[in-house]
Amino acid sequence: MSIFIYAFRTMYLAVLGTAFLWRAISAQPGSNRATTIQPGDSCPPGTTEIRPRSCLAPQDPAPSILDYRPRSTLVAPTHLVRKARYPAIDFHGHPNGMLGSAESLARLGSELDELNVRMIIVANNVSGDNLKRTIATINSSPAMKDRVRVLAGINFQNVGPGWAQRSVAQLEADVVAGAVGIGEIPKDFGQTIRKANGSRLALDDPELDPIWQAAARLKLPVFIHTGDPQEFFQPVDYRNERWLELELFPGRRVDPARHPNFDELMKERDNLFRRNPKTTFVAAHMGWHANDLGRLGKMLTEMPNVYVDVGAVLYDIGRQPRGSHDFFVRFQDRILFGKDAYQPEEYPYYWRVFETNDDYFDYYRGYHAFWKLYGIALPDDVLKKVYYKNALTITPRLPQTGWPR
Repeated sequence: MSIFIYAFRTMYLAVLGTAFLWRAISAQPGSNRATTIQPGDSCPPGTTEIRPRSCLAPQDPAPSILDYRPRSTLVAPTHLVRKARYPAIDFHGHPNGMLGSAESLARLGSELDELNVRMIIVANNVSGDNLKRTIATINSSPAMKDRVRVLAGINFQNVGPGWAQRSVAQLEADVVAGAVGIGEIPKDFGQTIRKANGSRLALDDPELDPIWQAAARLKLPVFIHTGDPQEFFQPVDYRNERWLELELFPGRRVDPARHPNFDELMKERDNLFRRNPKTTFVAAHMGWHANDLGRLGKMLTEMPNVYVDVGAVLYDIGRQPRGSHDFFVRFQDRILFGKDAYQPEEYPYYWRVFETNDDYFDYYRGYHAFWKLYGIALPDDVLKKVYYKNALTITPRLPQTGWPR
C-alpha cells in the first residue's frame, strides 16, 4: 500500500468516525447545547462529558455539592454490626467530658458495653497534676477502673538546656502515677512548636533523643500524630477531594508558606522512627498513608518498631476493599484499632467495614468522604489482633488477663 493510499484511508476513517460520533451526539436530547473539546482537554466549568470530547451542561440549574444527595437504587445484602465481634481496645480515645465523675464514667461504661469496647485508652496528652486527677477519678469507679487507661503527655515547648532532664523526670513520675504510654503527641509537633532559641522544633531533633530512650527503657509505646491528610497541604480548589471539609473548616488547611510541607514532615517523622529503633511508635491515622498503602507498607517493612492505628481514616480503608484486606492480612501484627473522636454511633461503621463483605454503604461524615465504603471481611485471627491483641502486646501495663485467646 502506497503512503498516499494509507494517508487517504487514515483520513477517511477519521472523518467517518467523527461523523458517526456527531450522529450519536445529535441523537441525544439537548445535543444542540453541547460543546466540543480537544483530546486531553477538560470540559468547561458547569458541564460534563457526555460522549468523547463532547460536553453538556444540565438543563436545570445544578445543585451545590451540599444539596446533591441522590438515593441509591442498589439492592444488596446489608449487615449492620452494632457490636464488635471480639472485645476491642480503643487505643485512640478522646472521651472528653466523661472522665470527671463516677456518674459520667458509668455512662461511658454503658456506651462502651453496647459496642463491645472493653477498654479505652485516653490519649489526651495530659501530664502532672491533670494526669493524677484523671487517674484518681478513674480508680474511684469500681466498674471502670480496669477499663480506662491514660497516656502521659510531653510538653515540647522551649526545648533547650535542661529540657530533657526535666521531661524524663516528669515522664517517670507520670508512669508511677499510672500512665501506660505516651501521647497522643499532637500535630503541632514539627509544625508550630518552637525551641528555646526560637527555631522550629523538628520531629527528628536530636535534643529529643533522651525522651525516646526513656520510653524504650520504660516500655512505653509512643502514640504520635504527625501533620494532616496530604490534601490539607494542597490548594483548595475543585480538584482537591477534601474541598468541602476545608471550606467548612478553613483553619484545617496547612499554609505551606508558614509550615513544612507534607513530605518534609513525613521525612522528619521517619528519621525519628529510624533514629530510635528500640522505641515502639504508633503512627496515628495510619500515618496519613491509608490512601497509599504501598508507601505505608514500605514504611512498616523498613521500620519494625512502628505500628499504626486506624482512627479517622476509615474512608480510605473502605474505598479500596481488596487492597485493604490484603494489607491488613499482611501487616496484621502492626495495626491497632482506634477511633479518635468519641461518638458511640460511629463505631459500628468500623465493625461493618472490618467484619462484613457489604457493598457500597455510607461513611459517617459526608464532608470527609463523598464516596461509599465496602466491607473488607477480615479473618477472625486478624480481627483479634487489630481489636485487642496488638495493643496488649505493645502496652505491657494494660491488664493482660480475661481476653479471648
